[in-house]
Amino acid sequence: MNHRLITIVAVDKNWAIGKNNNLLYHIPEDMRFFKETTSDKIVVYGYNTLLSFPKSKPLPNRTNIVICPQTVKMDNLTTAHSIEEAVSIIDNINDNRDAFICGGASIYRQMIDLSDFAYITKIHAETENADVFFPNLDKNDKWKIVEKSEKIQCKNGYEIEFYKYQNIAKKSGDNI
Repeated sequence: MNHRLITIVAVDKNWAIGKNNNLLYHIPEDMRFFKETTSDKIVVYGYNTLLSFPKSKPLPNRTNIVICPQTVKMDNLTTAHSIEEAVSIIDNINDNRDAFICGGASIYRQMIDLSDFAYITKIHAETENADVFFPNLDKNDKWKIVEKSEKIQCKNGYEIEFYKYQNIAKKSGDNI
């Protein structure tokens, strides 16, 4: 099948994504973008990310794949024991839906070069003592910006922008 692999993440000015095993910011506009973008799609994430979801349950209205050493038995959840197994599971899904990489940091690091695109929400803020970072795609010549939104003033005071990056190191039409 022909699945595009897309990374989706929110970063601060320094490409930080976490602190003390938590997200840095809770921005409803970004959460709405995430929900609308990934609904009815395939989502892939690590075990700690699963635990961070409401009630530690798989996301509704999506095909959920968790990557972890142990098998996790839950409705609407498939376990992959490695990145390679997750990619194989995606390849064997009999449709053309996009597959979104949703974290955490280790999964992002291992899968970013496999991704065709990256949807990056840039939060115009800086977190002191952040301890988890996403690779800075602006400093990576394998990635280029192909779309950018206007600045959005969020209700909680933050400014954000939505960026779409393309992995130009992957040949056009490459599949997972």
